[in-house]
Parts: sequence; C-alpha cells; structure tokens
Amino acid sequence: MDNTFQLSFEQDLNFNYSYQSIDNLSEYGKYELSFHPERPKYLDYISIFDVVEPCLESDEFGACLIQTHRAELEGIPIMLIGQQSGPSSNYTDLLESLKDPETVRTWNHGMPVPASYERAVKAIQLAEEEQRVIIIFVDTPGADPTEQSEANGIAWRIGDTIHALADVKVPTISLIMNRACSGGAIALTGTDVTMAMEHSTYLVITPEACSSILFHTRSRANEAAEASQITSKEGYIHGIVDELIPEPNGPAHRNKQQTLASVKTVLREYVMNDSDFDPKTIFEKRVDRWKKIGHWEEIDPSELTSFHHPVTRLPVPESSGYVKRHVKCYDTDGNRHYDPVSIKKLQKTNYVCGVCGHRYVRPSAWDYINWIVDDDSFSEHDETKLIADKDILGFPGYVEKLKETRRKTGLVSAMITGNGIILGRDVVLCATDFGFLGGSFCMSTGEKVWRAAQIAIDRMVPLILQAAGGGARMHEGCSSMVSIPKAHVAISCVENAGLPVVTLITDPTLGGVAIGMASRGKQLFEFNAGHIGFSGKRVIEQYTGKKTSKGFQTVDWLKKHGHAERIIHPKDLRDVIYSLIKSEN
Repeated sequence: MDNTFQLSFEQDLNFNYSYQSIDNLSEYGKYELSFHPERPKYLDYISIFDVVEPCLESDEFGACLIQTHRAELEGIPIMLIGQQSGPSSNYTDLLESLKDPETVRTWNHGMPVPASYERAVKAIQLAEEEQRVIIIFVDTPGADPTEQSEANGIAWRIGDTIHALADVKVPTISLIMNRACSGGAIALTGTDVTMAMEHSTYLVITPEACSSILFHTRSRANEAAEASQITSKEGYIHGIVDELIPEPNGPAHRNKQQTLASVKTVLREYVMNDSDFDPKTIFEKRVDRWKKIGHWEEIDPSELTSFHHPVTRLPVPESSGYVKRHVKCYDTDGNRHYDPVSIKKLQKTNYVCGVCGHRYVRPSAWDYINWIVDDDSFSEHDETKLIADKDILGFPGYVEKLKETRRKTGLVSAMITGNGIILGRDVVLCATDFGFLGGSFCMSTGEKVWRAAQIAIDRMVPLILQAAGGGARMHEGCSSMVSIPKAHVAISCVENAGLPVVTLITDPTLGGVAIGMASRGKQLFEFNAGHIGFSGKRVIEQYTGKKTSKGFQTVDWLKKHGHAERIIHPKDLRDVIYSLIKSEN
C-alpha cells in the first residue's frame, strides 16, 4: 500500500500540482484539496515557534481538538490556540489510528465540542493575563452536531469564545490552515487579523448541505460550492481574509517544510509589528477594523414606501373567539383532534398547542416590538431603515427571494432597529423576523446591530436585542458568518460604555444567531419556545442516526441543562425588561 493519499484528480496524469492545474480544478476539487489528510495540521505548525510548552491540558473529551501552547517567536511571548482536526498529517500514522475505535472516537472527526471551546476561552484569558500575542490556527469541518454537545451548551460556549476574542486586550491573529467551516470555525476567526493559506477554504456551510437546500439533492455539491465562493482566495476578494499566505511550489501537503517556512515569515512580520502593543488602545483598533466589515446597499426611499409597513402574524379569531385547529393534531395516544381552539388559550400558551406541541405561529418582528415597548413609542432609525441585503455572490435566486420576502414581511431586511420606550425608560431595540428568509444572520444584520449599538451609546440608553433565526445566511457565503464577530464587538462597545444589554431569545434561535447576539447580555428565553441551540434537530438526527430526546431544545429542556434561567411569557416582557434595565441604571 502507498504511504501517501491521493485525491481523484491527483491520480489524473495531466494534473501536475502547478498553479494552473490547481486553478483549473472545479470548486469542489479545491474544497477537497483544502482538507487533504496530509496537509500540515496545528501540531506541525508549532515547530516554527520557540520555547513551546503545552498549557491548560485536560483529559476531558474534546480537549485535544483545540490545543493550547505557550511559545515565543523572535523572543516575543505568544499564546498558541490550534484546532487539531486529527492525530497526524502522516498518512501511514492516520491509517494506523483508524484501526483503533477509541482513537477515532477521541478525534471526533475533527469537530470541537463545548469543552474544546472552554479551553480556548481559558487560553484567551491567560494570554491577556500574561500579555501574550494570540495566534490561532483554524481547521475544522464544523462544531460537533450531537445532543450531548447541545446539552453541554455548545452554542453558548462558541459565543463565549467569540466574545472573549472581542474583548481581550492583546493582539489576535488567526490563520486558516485548511478547511474552516461554519460556526465551529468562526468561533476562532473573529480576530484583529485573519490570514489564510493559499489553498484553504472558508465557508458557512458544506457544499453538500448547501446543495441539499438549494437543489434538494446532495449530488450537485460542485454547483453549490461555485455559488458560495468558498475558497480563501475568494474570501480575500470579499474582504473577509486579510492576507493569503503562499504555499510554495504546490499545495502544502506536497511541500510541508517550505509551507511552514512561508507561514513563519509572514507571522514574524505581524508579531514584530505588534510586539510593543498598548493594551489600552487594542480595543479601539479592533473597533476600527470591524466597523468596515461587510457589504450592504441602500434602497431608494420611494421603493421603501411600496412595501414597508407593520405586518402581524398573530392569528385572528372568528367572532366566536376560536381559530381552526391545525390538521395534524394528535395526542399521545394517537387520537386526532378536530375541535377549534380558543384564542385565549393559545395566547396563554404562547401559540403552542397544548395537545401536540405544534406552534401555531412564529410572531413577526412587529409583533415583538408591540410586546416589548410602550404603545406607539417605536420609531425606526433613519440610520438603518434603508440598509438592504446585497447579493455579492450572484447567488441563484437570491435577489428574487429578497423582493418577495420584503413584500410579505413589510421589512427591508431581517432586522429592524429603532428607538422605543419601556414603561417610561428610553431604549434602543433591534427586532428580528423569522419570516424574512428564516431570520438568517447576514451582513445587513451585522451592520444594523453595529449602528444601533452606536446610537445606544450616543443616547446613553440600554440596548434590547430580540433574536430569532436558523443560522447564518448561505446566500451571502462566509461573509454573512464573518458579521457575527462584528455584532459581538458592537455589543462589547455598549457594555464598555456601562449600558445594559438585554437579549430575548425566541423560537427558533439556532446556529449563527445563537452564537452571535443571542449569546450576549442578560438573556431572556421566550415562554414555550423551542429550537434553541446550535445544530438543528434534523441535522443532529441525520448525523447521529438517533432520535433526539423528548422536549429537545425547548426552553424547559434548556433550563433542565442549566442554560435558561429566565423564561418569560410575551405578556410579561415589558415589566421584566424594565426591571433588568432599572437595576443596572
């Protein structure tokens, strides 16, 4: 057996690893190349540093997936944080490790678990304490999609990691080594500088998953990859990668030592420039960086008036005070129920069926605004009202979907921001609408949070965030995901100004929304809400081949596992939020 691994295109006699050969690969071929099993991993790269010693070691499951080391580069103290996606980049060693089921389990297909991110947070905090420049090596297919990781709070642990990087008072650098996919990667790329290896990829969703959503089959992964523009070279063009590091004389797995030397040369330059950093100015520079991140456009005011108006999705009862029962209402004994439902009963349960648990409606952003602020007190911000989503990728059908959704929701984008009053107290409110492309987090949302945060600071009033959404928006590629750290930095600005931040987490709040603004501030969980966490129920069941437990990702399930302290009915939101912001006045 050969002691090297070859991808299918490497077996083609016409492929010679030249720049042109690689450039001619399909987008999916470039994706495969980015996680070739012999590409250098984190434990290969630590050889370019001096005085390397492990720290924060643990035998806890998942600790090996994000490793941490103290080190030096040109005498400058460094904290290394690295996603190690497997035991080795040596193919012979890899084959041997695959024979041991326990080793396979330990490495968990390279997918970090909550304990992995907890280790990263500790390393970030230790770096600040010891005044070390942080260098992070990124390489993951995504975070662990299992019920156990949800029970251990993986969404909140990823959010903690992004939050820590937003606040830490030392310079931060991230380097995408191979494949950086989904929230498992964005957890560690919200840094002052983001670099990427020449043949790496940076993506919000795997091509297979994107194909499944876009074309209803996983077989068109290459088309999905092309639409998503997943290479780090394309990320550089879109402004989400600051520097591409060359892989000399062909891809890194063919020329490891030259690649390591290339990385050392670039890192040395950045570290030397940061060696005399001032902790007092680090955050100011970080703010300057992140306020420039993202792309959006402004619609014409005349177009705005054609669709912009409040839209409610709350059910309207018949004169009898009842609404039709949904058609698939079965009790636990399998009996179907046909009788209409009292609107008062539905309001009491927050529109969740007391028989089968079906949610009758997901309220609109306008509905949440009416619940949260005093009557007629909401005034949309002029600074954000025209900000619209921009199709930077030419993604199939995106422009048409945006136009259709604006008409249905009465909104320019998934988020609306404005000034409001809660029981006489001025606030800034950001509300999200699940009806707008699933409330997915995107570049316009990141920009609106940024501007709303600045308005809150200028007015010295609390910031209230209502979170809803199924993740980051695939139509904008990785640029949507990179706006998540931007929102974290914006929220940190508000907290640094000594102002309260309150976040209402509603049904659903998953993926990029959960690890973003939903993980910040004083958290309130909507009564009877479900679908709250990182990976969705269907994704987890498909990956594990097992049904999730009863009540999975509901607020009661979250409370049982220690993640939901305050569960609030919409009718009580105003009073509860007022009490929270009053206590921090």
